Amino acid sequence: MLPGSAERPESSRGIRPFFMTPRLDQQRSLVVTADDFGLSREVNEAVEISHRDGILSAASLMVAEPWAADAVERARRLPGLRVGLHLTLVEGRAVLPRSEIPDLIGPDGRLRTDLARYGAAIFFRPGVKRQMAAEIRAQFEAYRRTGLPLGHVDAHKHYHLHPTIAGLVLAIGRGFGTTTLRVPVEPAEMLARVEPVARGLEARIAGPYAKLLRARARRAGLAVADQVFGLAWSGAMTPARVAGLLRLLPPGRTEIYTHPALAGGFDGAAPGYRYAEEFAALTDPAVRRAAAEALASG
Repeated sequence: MLPGSAERPESSRGIRPFFMTPRLDQQRSLVVTADDFGLSREVNEAVEISHRDGILSAASLMVAEPWAADAVERARRLPGLRVGLHLTLVEGRAVLPRSEIPDLIGPDGRLRTDLARYGAAIFFRPGVKRQMAAEIRAQFEAYRRTGLPLGHVDAHKHYHLHPTIAGLVLAIGRGFGTTTLRVPVEPAEMLARVEPVARGLEARIAGPYAKLLRARARRAGLAVADQVFGLAWSGAMTPARVAGLLRLLPPGRTEIYTHPALAGGFDGAAPGYRYAEEFAALTDPAVRRAAAEALASG
């Protein structure tokens, strides 16, 4: 067991999350995560069904979104579901009011979406950095008020890869008992074995920053997966792609993250995301068999 991790029930389909598994070089361990828990009823229902009837073992909670309380209630009914904090620092709702974080909020009243200019302001302007630190702390505090154990931490749009934000998350998260951090180091060669893929701009930019953060997080004593899948095919983790990844599951700790929902079209839905297909990927019988076979052989 990893230092600081707590014994928790396995998921209903026998997936062995890496946070429950001793580290052996050739052992395979897997966590399958749903992001955006709390964003909508459609997402929350998909998370609950995917955990009970599929391969989903974890979910990342957006604490300021309208359906967060519903997500927490569902999580309390699902003791085997490992819940963590999905820090939302872009393209979503903030915990703090605009008056306390004016430089973080866009004209629509939500967190900013102009990621390049926003990132530069966080890096170069101390006042903006202080506002970001305050919002990060407020989200950790909101999560703690739920009473749920803090299973892991990750961030919407992986904005914690920003070097300044990464430092804030590591420093602030330590005080809230963070033990596990998602860092999206995604092996392109494995993706290509499943399906030829043209990696988008987000994946190409994230790669170098992810490797730097992985080293930084491990130096801080946090558990980090050896490989994470879901970035290049974000919003399109179809049953065929997920099953393909599971059939090639490499040794070490692997995380596959998804964005399931019963349907799209809800407030906050990302344009072009294939929510229903990602939900199907978590409950598809062929995917469940591939997961069981991969872990049985590990």
